[in-house]
Amino acid sequence: MKQTLQLRLGQHLTMTPQLQQAIRLLQLSTLDLKQEIQEALDSNLMLETEEDNSAREEARQQEQQSVIDGLNGENLKADKANSNDLNNEKEINGEASSMPEELPVDSGWDDVYDSTLPPSSGMASRDSGDSDYLAQRRSARTLYDYLTWQLNLTPFSDLDRQIAVAIIDGIDEDGYLRMELNEILDDMEADEIELDEIEAVLHRIQQFDPPGVGARDLRECLLIQLRQYTEPHPAMELTLRLVDDHFDLLAQQDHNQIKRKLKIDDDTLKSINQLIRSLIPRPGSLVAETEAQYVIPDVFVTRRDGTWHVDLNAEAAPKLRVNPDYARLIRRADNSEDNTCLKNHLQEARWFIKSLMSRNETLLRVATKIVELQRGFFEHGEEAMKPLVLRDIAEALDLHESTISRVTTQKYMHTPRGTLEFKYFFSSHVSTAGGGECSATAIRALIKKLIAAEKPNKPLSDNKLASILADQGIQVARRTVAKYRESMAIPPSNERKRLV
Repeated sequence: MKQTLQLRLGQHLTMTPQLQQAIRLLQLSTLDLKQEIQEALDSNLMLETEEDNSAREEARQQEQQSVIDGLNGENLKADKANSNDLNNEKEINGEASSMPEELPVDSGWDDVYDSTLPPSSGMASRDSGDSDYLAQRRSARTLYDYLTWQLNLTPFSDLDRQIAVAIIDGIDEDGYLRMELNEILDDMEADEIELDEIEAVLHRIQQFDPPGVGARDLRECLLIQLRQYTEPHPAMELTLRLVDDHFDLLAQQDHNQIKRKLKIDDDTLKSINQLIRSLIPRPGSLVAETEAQYVIPDVFVTRRDGTWHVDLNAEAAPKLRVNPDYARLIRRADNSEDNTCLKNHLQEARWFIKSLMSRNETLLRVATKIVELQRGFFEHGEEAMKPLVLRDIAEALDLHESTISRVTTQKYMHTPRGTLEFKYFFSSHVSTAGGGECSATAIRALIKKLIAAEKPNKPLSDNKLASILADQGIQVARRTVAKYRESMAIPPSNERKRLV
């Protein structure tokens, strides 16, 4: 084979380490970014925050002040020596004072005052720098822990206690027992245990707090709460009959059949419904506590002088700079190992700061464009939300769609209407009768508004909602309305029906 030389022209994108770093920082959330910055500060001696610079300047001023104080101290010592000579002369003449003017120089503060504080005192904890607020927060209480605590306070035999532990293990966060009693019996692997004994222990667990815990379905949960109801109610007996014997009619909200079965009038049925609505369908939610998930907004949106402004959150990430003292240690023509290490750290620090600046600039540009395109939402609410996709922002800012996707993921915007994720402002569109487009978020808001204003005894069906939207120029199919309604956790019309 003959070897030849060829010249070709082409373009290709090389993922340099600097580009990879910029892309990685772009997709990080605020909390992850803080952790990344802290790791960079720990590994790169050239990087420092402005707080570190302020602390160094303060230390430098203190050092200068200590030098000045030292010079003044020499003068004071000389004056004190002269004063001591004068006092000695007075003592010889019998003119010495009975009270010394100063304490001995070798005496300590603890020799005069007892400053020992108990470890649990407020001042000791306030002065200690190792206190961590998050570490001091108590862990979230779970329903399992609460039931176990009550189990330990209740007298049980050893065998019944084992059964109770197995039952509590099968109770979910909502407070329902999701395991069959036969499964618990098989897991116990004890010949002396019978199914009736497991059910007897279950009834004791169902007397625990909160009322309704340990129920196997919604019907049993409501019955337990009704039987533990402490306040007298005129419709209690009828409510127990309704839940126990006619629960299917209650679930279907078939008021006519309920009145016929129980032989009651509308006022009595209304009283029964009020009593049932006072019960808790998920008793576990009264006990289970979840730790709060804090969100740090990346940008702030405010209205000033009739114009919407977008500003970066200055506290979202610390401001970094290159340490000038270490940078001056670099010698240009020196190739020693230490000097090479300093040069590498300086270059990495500059790349990291540049990547952060690029991230902030891109974030601000995208947020500003979102506010500009969704101005109607900020002024009028969800019903004025416009359809928006990532491609619209990418074309407007001359960026790649993948870049917009990274910028809008896990990024939050603090607005007068709440703290919202960037992704919230993007939604698909539905065609209108006039040839325009309507956002899916706006349609959900309209459906929610129509359902909130409906008559309780005559709720709007999905077909009726689609017809009302069509009258407003929004062509939406019934199944689309049902999908939007279910996404907002709104039950269908037959389950929303109730007496006035």
